[in-house]
Amino acid sequence: MTACLLAMIPALTANAQNQTETIDSVRVTATRIPIALQSTARIVTLLDSVTIASTPAETVNDLLKYALGVDVRQRGAMGMQTDISIRGGTYNQVAVLLDGINITDPQTGHNSFDFPVNICDIERIEILEGPASRVYGTSSLLGAVNIVTRKVSGNEATASVEGGSFRSLGTTASVGIMHRGGFNSVSAGYQRSDGFSRNAAGGLNGDFGAFKAFWHGGHDFGRRNLSWQAGVSNKDFGSSTFYSAAYDDQFEHTLKAFASVKSEGKGELHFSPALYWNHGEDRFELFRNAPEKYPFNYHKTDVAGANLNFRVDTRLGESAFGAEARHERIISTNLGDRLEDPRGVYVCGLSRTAFNLFLEHHVTVGRLSASAGLTTVYNTGNKEGMKVFPGIDANFRISDAIRIYASYNTSYRMPTFTELYYSVGGHLADPNLKAEKLRALEGGVKYLSRGIRAVASVYSNRGYDLIDWIKDTSAGDEAPWTSINHTRLNTLGQEVSIRLALPELFGNNIPLRSLSIGYSHQSQDKQLEANLRSLYSLEYIRHKVVAQADFRFWDKLAIDLSWRYVDRNTGSNLLTPYSLLDTKLSYDFPHLNLYLRANNLLNRTWYDFGDIPQPGLWIMAGISCKLPY
Repeated sequence: MTACLLAMIPALTANAQNQTETIDSVRVTATRIPIALQSTARIVTLLDSVTIASTPAETVNDLLKYALGVDVRQRGAMGMQTDISIRGGTYNQVAVLLDGINITDPQTGHNSFDFPVNICDIERIEILEGPASRVYGTSSLLGAVNIVTRKVSGNEATASVEGGSFRSLGTTASVGIMHRGGFNSVSAGYQRSDGFSRNAAGGLNGDFGAFKAFWHGGHDFGRRNLSWQAGVSNKDFGSSTFYSAAYDDQFEHTLKAFASVKSEGKGELHFSPALYWNHGEDRFELFRNAPEKYPFNYHKTDVAGANLNFRVDTRLGESAFGAEARHERIISTNLGDRLEDPRGVYVCGLSRTAFNLFLEHHVTVGRLSASAGLTTVYNTGNKEGMKVFPGIDANFRISDAIRIYASYNTSYRMPTFTELYYSVGGHLADPNLKAEKLRALEGGVKYLSRGIRAVASVYSNRGYDLIDWIKDTSAGDEAPWTSINHTRLNTLGQEVSIRLALPELFGNNIPLRSLSIGYSHQSQDKQLEANLRSLYSLEYIRHKVVAQADFRFWDKLAIDLSWRYVDRNTGSNLLTPYSLLDTKLSYDFPHLNLYLRANNLLNRTWYDFGDIPQPGLWIMAGISCKLPY
């Protein structure tokens, strides 16, 4: 929850005037070889701890709404049900990672952003826009979101509590312990609300309860570091009319568990092996607490993976090579093939294994920095055999402040289990779907100087074998929605943004600490045959504007304003353009922070999906503290 990070604001503010230089020097994973943000030849949005603490957001999902190239479409508030896409893609085409470990849900992208971490656990968020298979594997057709958790710097404890509109309540607590050569930290958080909507019978159908817990530890053995993580997210929420307007008492339960261990070598040869395991459970109720009306849908997924990464530093540059094996399995009431040995309600199941090999080289010659590489992919879940996906990035420094960049990348995504087997409720899935492919060109210019960061970019995506759900209207209104590799889609987009750190430009006496504004535009070209309707045809953000301002008075009082405008291209009359203003007021005491947060301050009516209304004014007040011990 945001309150945990609010306790960090006094320390963060002391470093705010150096924020631009700090951000640009951070080594991010836009390629297999981590490089400084200022040298990347891609658009990587970095939400660092200062930005996270000063944004009026409650969840990671809310934070991503302010990233220019990201489309966040929510059905439920406070991150209960959110679909996140990048650059006009779908919610299934984005990889989700925790400290570089892939936690993407193979069942459906609806569940991928159930993060098993609280906001107080996060050091920064890296958002890589565009094809990312070369870096993050086959889940990342159009981008990736990497959550980087923080390491405690000393013995500390934090706690927070907040409450507000719609009988909402949230609380978090964390403890960090330093020991000789290492650290351990544990956090837990809970939030609940009655929700802002009711069903036709007057009962709750937007209520929710969510619990998260996270353990992070590490140890330095001299020539090698070892780190480990484990987390769990448990959510229960009224699903209102999330999946069908005909039923207003839907309900869902999701559980996510995650564990990983990885090692990092030191010296000229960096060998970094990692092991991980993800577990997910999903129970969907068409009629809440009434299986006698319609049977519940149950799903369980397990993912086990291993990474072997090598990186070598030589006079000719840096080289990275390695391999990944990832096994995905589901058992379900309706997804997969019939099981020979059913396990209660779980009568269907499916498993597949992906093998990736990668190679990349990065070199800097004078003012030019370039990376080139490829990944080879083989998946037992399809019949396409081994595929190779290359890419190249280049960044040229014209002056100390101005850089131009260009890139060409390709990517690949396996269908989710839902796309392959969801043949209920008027849907007919194709278990023989091929993987999606994409080719992308991108170019742009960056201006990076003291107090100013400005970026302008243009990109062109060419997607083929893209998966869509289509309906043949010539067969009548009762014709099913069918999943097929129907779509060839061309996307042309432009982005421009500028961020000003005002104290660096005009001195520390100015109360406006930072000001940023960004604009993105997209257009898509997709051809449909006569009599065919597409469920996802041209569903993308056409225009998006984001503006943020951070004020600080007397080094204690902070006022943060965030505004966004969204104009979505869609066939729904309800999805008209909307603009929302969020704000947060906070005051610092030693080791204590009081705050008041208001989302949708002007109480606008807005929709992200169909006829599912979103919250009006939502006010939360809270207190947080951080104590060393």
